[in-house]
Amino acid sequence: MLAPTFFALLAFCAAALACPGEEGHAHVHKREFPKVPLPPPTRPLQWGDVNIIHTTDSHGWLLGHQKLSAPEPNYSGDFGDFASFVSHMKLLALEKDVDLLLVDSGDLHDGTGLSDGFPAGGVDAHETNQFIAELPYDVMAIGNHELYIYANTLDMYKNFAPKLNGRYLSSNVNITVADQHGNTISVPVGNRFAKFRTRKGRKVTSLGVLYDFAGNDKNTTVQKVEDMVKESWFAEAIKDEPDFFLLAGHMPVQKDKWPVVFNAIRAVHATTPILILGGHTHIRDCVQLDGRSMSLESGRYMETVGWMSVDLDHKGSNKNLTFSRRYLDPNRVSYEWHSRRSNFTFDTFLGQSITNGLEKISKRFNLDFLFGTAPHDFTISRAPYPSNDSLLTLFATEALPVALAINNTRANIPNRIVTNSGSQRFDIFSGAFTKNDQLTTSPFADAFLYIPDVPAGVVNTVFSALNNNGANERRRSVAQREGPMYGRGHVEHIYREWLEEMDKRSGAERRAMQNATIGYVTSDSCPGAGDDILHSPLPFFSSPDFIASNAPNVTDATPIDFVFVDFIEGQLLQVLNTVQKNKTYTAADVALYTPTLANAALGLYAQTAWN
Repeated sequence: MLAPTFFALLAFCAAALACPGEEGHAHVHKREFPKVPLPPPTRPLQWGDVNIIHTTDSHGWLLGHQKLSAPEPNYSGDFGDFASFVSHMKLLALEKDVDLLLVDSGDLHDGTGLSDGFPAGGVDAHETNQFIAELPYDVMAIGNHELYIYANTLDMYKNFAPKLNGRYLSSNVNITVADQHGNTISVPVGNRFAKFRTRKGRKVTSLGVLYDFAGNDKNTTVQKVEDMVKESWFAEAIKDEPDFFLLAGHMPVQKDKWPVVFNAIRAVHATTPILILGGHTHIRDCVQLDGRSMSLESGRYMETVGWMSVDLDHKGSNKNLTFSRRYLDPNRVSYEWHSRRSNFTFDTFLGQSITNGLEKISKRFNLDFLFGTAPHDFTISRAPYPSNDSLLTLFATEALPVALAINNTRANIPNRIVTNSGSQRFDIFSGAFTKNDQLTTSPFADAFLYIPDVPAGVVNTVFSALNNNGANERRRSVAQREGPMYGRGHVEHIYREWLEEMDKRSGAERRAMQNATIGYVTSDSCPGAGDDILHSPLPFFSSPDFIASNAPNVTDATPIDFVFVDFIEGQLLQVLNTVQKNKTYTAADVALYTPTLANAALGLYAQTAWN
């Protein structure tokens, strides 16, 4: 006899699909997108008894990557396309009579105009999260970007977590709120754990774990992972043996603390299958902590949809299980190929309604506002710095001098502007440069400060010293992954190390020899090939931690304005007082240079130079 949930699932799929013969709705033809050819997947997915579709670190990228420059079309599927894909895959799971779960590992906030471009008085990702909640997620875990601003955390607690019916998990994350009597209490943002049965009746115990994040806002708390596993609730949650443990969490699958959770479970259940879905470092990765477990991490920015499957055996067995994993490029070619649909039969009512809803948000937030037209691609790591194709060069030497001079009474005084290269989050591609692109590329609302009358030679020396110190700090951070920057959520260096390793491994040779589009080429610790589509690696060029405008054409002794972003004020003053001893500079010597913030600079420049 079929489990009762079968009929509910069938009803969901029937409501979601565009059924033939229904007037006005049958086989609605969606626009062909993207407008460049894409390669199909290389082989079918390997299905098992239990299968998982995994997302993580989506960061507001719900309308897909819409630019035509490579590799963006690889990731051009929007969240409506993804919803249609999930609906079709659920039906395939019914046909195969297997379980298919949908899991997310956190970081829904901070990334595009859809999440961040809300009008004054709004809350980050409140609008977009409503569409995420429409998908049949079995488990979702909290990420660190849900915790930087209390209002965002409160929105997740009040408005998002309840929609998951106990499946939004924050095992070691609490929020402080007022109870019904007005007393402050600290409670989980979601639930500490969840126990449920799959459609096939398998018992599941799930946790949602956040790495040891230290950058959370006041009135939120993150418990260290090693302390979490000592809690009485944790012991009670894992006491009864399920058919498998499903651990979702915003924590990388290697070089972090998943083994702490894993070992705590293994001490009680030595052979129970453990499926781990991680995130946070924005890379594709896989590792097996033993022969009866698999840990999968599925990239960032909806550039990857992860797939995991496992064939289970009887309880008490200690034999290795058969797992598979795959990293899918999220585009309509991939989705249609794996779901056995065509462009005429792929779209579902749910998928189309999500796409339409997201497009309405884009219009309401005015994300298509055009600043100008970029003449070519400007990338962070695919072009050397400095060079004409480098976004870091564009930002520091072109955009900042133009933007910071607008309505500035000090614009005629020679200056040099210094900022951190991490201020740029995403590439600019040829074509329209819109409000959404501005928010995506340069999101940080940092202010610019200055110290007047600093000798030009001293300014140049400070800039060089900052990069030497930055290089040392970067080397330390690689060796000490649990350092302060990592604890506050900085992972870009890990993502770029991954890109660099990818390029060094086979980049130039494969780009020269293979007729393949550029994209991710993954090497992980799990057996077999993980990437669904064969690519040539992205070119990679390293960049300094600090970038600057061109030095003014003056003598070393000439006093100039030393302009810098407020994010580096403390570090800059320390170096400034190290490289010269004529004066001890303090915060009292620092003033605001302009009301223009860093996140507005590229838009102001584009309006001037790209029109």
